[in-house]
Amino acid sequence: MDPALVSLLAASVAFVGSHFALSHPLRAPLVGALGENGFRILYSLVALATFIWAATAFRSVGAGGTPLWDGMSDAIWIVVTIIMLVAAVLLAGSFVRNPALPDPRATRNAALPVHGVFHVTRHPMMWSFALWAAAHVLVSPTPRQWIMAGAIGFLALAGAHMQDRKKRAMMGDAWDDWQSRTSYWPRFGKLVQAGSIAWIGGLLIWLGATYGHIHANGMPAGIWRWVG
Repeated sequence: MDPALVSLLAASVAFVGSHFALSHPLRAPLVGALGENGFRILYSLVALATFIWAATAFRSVGAGGTPLWDGMSDAIWIVVTIIMLVAAVLLAGSFVRNPALPDPRATRNAALPVHGVFHVTRHPMMWSFALWAAAHVLVSPTPRQWIMAGAIGFLALAGAHMQDRKKRAMMGDAWDDWQSRTSYWPRFGKLVQAGSIAWIGGLLIWLGATYGHIHANGMPAGIWRWVG
């Protein structure tokens, strides 16, 4: 195997594994030793270091190997553009009264009627990352993309499942009630109920991120592939 791909695989495993380890078995002892703020600093540093390692290894692979299919067709780009818009809407709405976020109002937020993007899924942020990963594999089905995007997608979806368990342990009946009224799997037909904040914020994120893609990767994405 290409040494650069081996490095990318190692970095991706470290990125995913450190997230799981720090979020679950190591969280309690480290919080006890470092305090909540100290733990958050450590978590952020480890996440940043492993992500930079993975991103550097990803770029060092070059073209990334032979793609499994032609991802450059207009049909695929249209599908991916829509997927990325949905991901942006979910991401924008995930910051609005989300019981899954580390917030002292989490229990109160869980008691609210289902609102915004939570009509779609109780894990909108995680699913936005998973959709991002799927979109990138669709347009670039190369070995390096399968590894990098696959790691991010796996982390998002497995992490969402593990988050349910952690939140149930932390919040008890409040999370059980929230979970009974929401869905792990996205119900995309309910996107119309996502609300104005999610749609306006999502459109801005989508336009900005796809425009920035031109400068970051030298490739137009989203509507900029056909406009401008």
